[in-house]
Amino acid sequence: MRILVLDTIHGGAELAGALRGAGHQVDEVDVYRGQAGIPIEEALGRTYDLVTAPVHLDPDHPLLRRHGPAVSHHEMVKRIFDDGRLPHPFIEITGTRGKTTTAHALASLLPGPGILHTSTGTYRYPEREVLWKKSITPASLIAAAREAERIGGWLVAEESLGVTAAGDVVVLTSPEDYPVAAGKKRAIAEKCRLLARARTVVLPPGIDLPGAVAADSMVSFEGQTCRYSGNGISGSFENPLCTLPGYWTPLALAAATACVLGVDPSPLRRFAALPGRMAARREGEILIIDNANSGTNMMTTVEAARYARELSGDAPLTLVIGEEAQAICEGFSRNDILRTVSTIAPAETIYVGEGHPAATLEEGLKAAKKITPAGAIVLAVKTWR
Repeated sequence: MRILVLDTIHGGAELAGALRGAGHQVDEVDVYRGQAGIPIEEALGRTYDLVTAPVHLDPDHPLLRRHGPAVSHHEMVKRIFDDGRLPHPFIEITGTRGKTTTAHALASLLPGPGILHTSTGTYRYPEREVLWKKSITPASLIAAAREAERIGGWLVAEESLGVTAAGDVVVLTSPEDYPVAAGKKRAIAEKCRLLARARTVVLPPGIDLPGAVAADSMVSFEGQTCRYSGNGISGSFENPLCTLPGYWTPLALAAATACVLGVDPSPLRRFAALPGRMAARREGEILIIDNANSGTNMMTTVEAARYARELSGDAPLTLVIGEEAQAICEGFSRNDILRTVSTIAPAETIYVGEGHPAATLEEGLKAAKKITPAGAIVLAVKTWR
């Protein structure tokens, strides 16, 4: 088959390589930079049996008008998977926020060998050995699935903007919506379109799909206690993270998915916060709450400050806040930062980012330690970790 793969930046090059390995004739086009593959003009003059494009590409791109309609990168990866063996269980996780925490929580419950593929890295379990660090584009799933199948283990994988629906269970972590594809599509509509093809779907509060499992129908919280009941499995566990609203949905999704898979979620009592996601640590007389990640915003920062004051007995709080320059597509705006500082009213504030003495998270933490001999420090810098 002669296939045109659009967008080499977001996994297209990896996808094209897999398709060539499967015996197809493949052209690839770097639709955003024009630096890889063949030029757009050359692709316009050729004929193809199939074209594949990411869900975020403008549907009015000349190559899609000429050769479309296209199948998404997610759907093309599913076609590749259909031609080979897959690991089991295979859980796919997508959503605007909470993917990484949900993935790590679920992986901590699964027995035997397995592969956890996330934005923080790809790990082999039970050793938790880091194998590589890649993106979470649909194409990045191919190598993770092959490694999981090779070791005879499970696969838990994060994916951006949808799922392949090749897995045993797919999980949506949040219902938030935003425009994609030059504003001509909606992210949640694309995700739901792909979710609808899956065998089993687990959903967070705030969204409904026919036949899906609602996590809050199986899981509830009261203080530090999480109770669960579903698929013949019931019980409870206690974890301080259950008091954090930011952890309710990831823990509920992990617990509900475990029940669907026939796994008892009770070991989540030992699950600890991930770096950058409300992780708490002490350095001498200082309590540090680390909430610096790609999803840091006003809501999560206010929650981090509340958590810090709860754990530190309302000790003086230093807030390290801002955005590492050029680090994140969806920024932490100046107005939102100022509103956050006003809401929290910290004893001291260290601003991080372009134009400030502290340009990075590390520099901000170093400055905060100098002015905070005791008390709490909250890290709220929007950055990739």
